[in-house]
Amino acid sequence: MRVSAIIPAAGLGTRMGKVSDETAGASRKQFLLLNGEPVLLHTVRKFVAAPSTGEILIALLPEDLEVFREQLEQQEYATPVRLVVGGRNRQESVGNCLALVQEDTEVVVVHDAVRPFVTVAQIEQIIDEAGDKGAVIFGVPPVDTVKRVERTLVQSTLFREQIVLAQTPQAFRLALLRTAFKQAEVDHFIGTDEASLVEHLGEDVHVLLGSDRNIKITKPTDLSLASLFHQEQTNP
Repeated sequence: MRVSAIIPAAGLGTRMGKVSDETAGASRKQFLLLNGEPVLLHTVRKFVAAPSTGEILIALLPEDLEVFREQLEQQEYATPVRLVVGGRNRQESVGNCLALVQEDTEVVVVHDAVRPFVTVAQIEQIIDEAGDKGAVIFGVPPVDTVKRVERTLVQSTLFREQIVLAQTPQAFRLALLRTAFKQAEVDHFIGTDEASLVEHLGEDVHVLLGSDRNIKITKPTDLSLASLFHQEQTNP
């Protein structure tokens, strides 16, 4: 089964704000340094290590392409990695990559650039499930009580048993994901993740239990936890 992985990394990372001096030179969260290397490189390595991954496409801002290309050339990955110009938002960035995926691809996996602690086992698991079910995501149940609010006023309390916090990777059959993107374009629908486009299409999206360790690095405090996870990963 031919599998392509897409990593959208063209975001500006505005939630990160000012970071410490030790990450100087990293303008966005995907380029913040973790053990001396950009977070994005750590993420890419997981997909290179996954046996089912046939190619990796990374969407970047135009001004980041050459710098990251130089970093990639130092890695000597066995899996082909292609850099793609990203769009104005995540949906456009993934769409730009999706247009370049080879027609004989069966499954596409989309993963956040700043989730470097996904495991190879998780990648392989979701690829297998997507090949069978069509659309699959990882999700973790919330531990806190979840409220629906309007401005600062609580409207209702939601049942935690009916809620998961969505993670990536998310995996889809190629034909299904392309159809979902085309329909979203027709309807001028902008989703928050790829699964929301498939949901908009009216197709089922299946959920696998995710992991609390599969963190998304979006704010400065996440870096401390990421450093701890990295030490545990490299020195078990």
